[in-house]
Amino acid sequence: MNKWVLRIPIIGLLSLVFLSSVSAHGVEISYTATEAIVVEINAAFDTGEPMAEAQVAVYAPNDVAEPWMTGTADEDGLFTFIPDPDIPGTWEVVVRQSGHGDTVYVTIDADETGNTVVDASGTSNPYTPAQMIMMGASVVWGCVGTALYFISRRG
Repeated sequence: MNKWVLRIPIIGLLSLVFLSSVSAHGVEISYTATEAIVVEINAAFDTGEPMAEAQVAVYAPNDVAEPWMTGTADEDGLFTFIPDPDIPGTWEVVVRQSGHGDTVYVTIDADETGNTVVDASGTSNPYTPAQMIMMGASVVWGCVGTALYFISRRG
């Protein structure tokens, strides 16, 4: 039993070391809009590596079931499209690559003069550092709890 008392904390500490590689699977998507209503999507992993050749689907506010446009990001993770100014509302842009991806929402509205306006900056909502720490601690706690359960059943 004494050998397990030392092994469990060591296993817990080793699992914390590998959490940084787990967080590398996150995705950050941002967009910018120009005066000509061109929306540029920039997709990258949390590490900063661009999501080259990522699949992109754009959904119009009036039909969220069928993509309004589909395409592929370039080598730098960039994808550009011009939304239909006659369809105001919140456009949904989904970016996926190798099982990783995220969604960003682009708002297209008309101002008082009737001109089309795009919410000029936006990002997807990645996990906050506090959420990442809590998830990592939960994984470690679950592993330690499972190990302790099986140890107690042997003894």
